[in-house]
Amino acid sequence: MKDEPWPWASDEKYVPYLEMERKRYAWVLRTYGNMPASRAHRAAAERYPHEPRTAPYRGLIFHTEAWHWAMIALKGELYWTRYPELARPPEEYNALS
Repeated sequence: MKDEPWPWASDEKYVPYLEMERKRYAWVLRTYGNMPASRAHRAAAERYPHEPRTAPYRGLIFHTEAWHWAMIALKGELYWTRYPELARPPEEYNALS
C-alpha cells in the first residue's frame, strides 16, 4: 500500500487512533466527572464520530488530545487557569496508550 501523506487518509491508522481517543475521553469523563461508563462511552462516540475518508478535515480533532477536550466538557473553557493541577494529564491517563 502506498504511503499516504496525511496519516488519517486510510482507516488503517485512523480507526485505532480514533478508538484510543474515545477510550481516553471516556476515562476522563468517568474519572473526573463521575460519569457512568455507558454515558461516558456515548459522549466519547459523539465527540469523536467516525469521519468518512472523504471528509475534508478528517482527524482534525486529533490536533489536541482527548484530555483537553474532556476537561473543557467538564470544567469549561480555560479550565487550566482555574484548575492548574489539571493542565496536564496524570500518568494513569498516559498509560492508556
